[in-house]
Amino acid sequence: MDDNANSIRSQIECLLFISGEAVSIKEIQTALMMTDVEIRMLLYNMQEDYIKRNAGIRLFMTDNTVQLVTNPECITFVERFYQPPQEKAISQSMMETLAIVAYKQPVTRGDIESIRGVRCEYAVSQLLKQGLIRETGRRDTVGRPMEFGTTDAFLRLFGIHSLRELPEYDGDLTIDESIADVDESNESFEEISKQEI
Repeated sequence: MDDNANSIRSQIECLLFISGEAVSIKEIQTALMMTDVEIRMLLYNMQEDYIKRNAGIRLFMTDNTVQLVTNPECITFVERFYQPPQEKAISQSMMETLAIVAYKQPVTRGDIESIRGVRCEYAVSQLLKQGLIRETGRRDTVGRPMEFGTTDAFLRLFGIHSLRELPEYDGDLTIDESIADVDESNESFEEISKQEI
């Protein structure tokens, strides 16, 4: 294929890629100032080349249109790539830990454990993995323990835009109960908050 043919092919690929939909062969022919026979021959050669190279793209042609599509042999990978990851459930211990971080941030593991009365290494590590909390820095005290705060993913999970939207709580209300009041009608929240990892 000569340089001119390569240049025209690049232009066609560009047009098809930008469109994302089926494009009229007649419109491509007019844009490139080619005859119907010339444009169809070029499209045929492009398709043959894609097949020969087992490329990830193909041309899907009808009598009047052409579209850039994926190689059918890649469908498994494409489905796996676009399939949203399964969200891990939040256990009761994680929910309690998350509530403490939300209301008391920045907090250390020691702060959390003093409130919950149990160790929290696992809950903290899982919340970090799920991106619901993050390390915010180290406290200027003995041992310089790591401090934690919530993330934007935490806000999205509870359907709020700011920590200011968290409901107020008093000393008689457990923190995890208060945070659950953010959206009692949110079925997805209710489901994950009741499940155990």
